[in-house]
Amino acid sequence: MQASKAAHPVKISILGAGAWGTALAIALADRHQVLLWGRDEQAMRSAATTRENAAYLPGFALPDSLQVTSGFDEAVAHVAGNPEALLIVASAVAGLRPLTQRLQAHPIPNLVWLCKGFEEQTRLLPHQVARDMLGTEVALGALSGPSFAQEVARGLPCALTIASDSPALRELVVGAVHGHGMRVYSTDDLVGVEVGGAVKNILAIATGVVDGLGLGLNARAALITRGLAEITRLGIALGGRAETFMGLAGIGDLILTCTGDLSRNRQVGLGLAQGKKLDAIVTELGHVAEGVRCARAVRALAAQHQVEMPIANAVAAVLFDGGSPRDMVESLLSRDPRDERA
Repeated sequence: MQASKAAHPVKISILGAGAWGTALAIALADRHQVLLWGRDEQAMRSAATTRENAAYLPGFALPDSLQVTSGFDEAVAHVAGNPEALLIVASAVAGLRPLTQRLQAHPIPNLVWLCKGFEEQTRLLPHQVARDMLGTEVALGALSGPSFAQEVARGLPCALTIASDSPALRELVVGAVHGHGMRVYSTDDLVGVEVGGAVKNILAIATGVVDGLGLGLNARAALITRGLAEITRLGIALGGRAETFMGLAGIGDLILTCTGDLSRNRQVGLGLAQGKKLDAIVTELGHVAEGVRCARAVRALAAQHQVEMPIANAVAAVLFDGGSPRDMVESLLSRDPRDERA
């Protein structure tokens, strides 16, 4: 991990006033000049007045120093042209392309995103989407790791990873975010970090199914462990490094998302185990569950690269092919025994 150098306030704009974007804004507002942007004008006006994002993070007060706006140009102007400022995208993966398209008209030196997943139609990772839209002149990075928005907003300890091929951007993010209960490590393995963040959501759905069916802690442990093997196989095939998946953005995020009841993807699995329909589960959640959106992409990528991913494929079969949760479990249990390294 690089040493933190942020002794002075940094200008930060966060695009996306969902739970995670709001939580990070709350966590950073006491140290930096933070502006939080949301597309819903009425909701942002209400948040500015009541000092609470009632729609996505109710019960958490917005610091007086935190600026809130629905003006996109205002949010971008807060950091535009300043290499020492940070622009953070806190949208879902599906929102990354339209937001970066809007950013093409602005002088943005660097960009960091919080989203985890694959773009559903193109099967691209977030850094590939951002590079496609913004070219090579903008420094890009993913801030990832095991973190629930509610705990970050409460100021509880957490550890994150900034992944970027730009040493300057890694140093800037570590300096700005590290501290006050948040530890930030850095890596140049952007592919590995993004693959870990994407695939763990699918495995959290599987773990929710297993727990919802009452199959026990032994089954949960086995599923998480073999799930890590699947993440690692796909990550290496796409260009990531094996050691990344033993870190925060790999096993750390996997354990949290599979076992923590604040995980939306785990809640999807629990709902499926109860016999609920997917549409009803997603409606009840009221938030995006990225594991659902990227399951098809991961299944296709695994086939394309000839990577064996039985758990991820079984989840996709339940989500999209009419398979039942018990079918999923039986298909995994009936597989032939093999060397654990395979």
